[in-house]
Amino acid sequence: MEMLKRLVTEEEGQGLVEYTLIVLLVALVFWVAIKDTNIGDTLATAWGNINTCLSTPSACTSTGF
Repeated sequence: MEMLKRLVTEEEGQGLVEYTLIVLLVALVFWVAIKDTNIGDTLATAWGNINTCLSTPSACTSTGF
């Protein structure tokens, strides 16, 4: 019974829980803000262009970026 009381009143991990909740809230807001954009497709295309330029520099043009 004493251990249960200590679990309820002890506050050592409280700061960690609060910071975790803040990080989750920020991540959720960020996800909601960008979920309807096509940023993922744009980034994939850009990385593909960079990969092409690195593997075949003659195929690289400045208009692709």
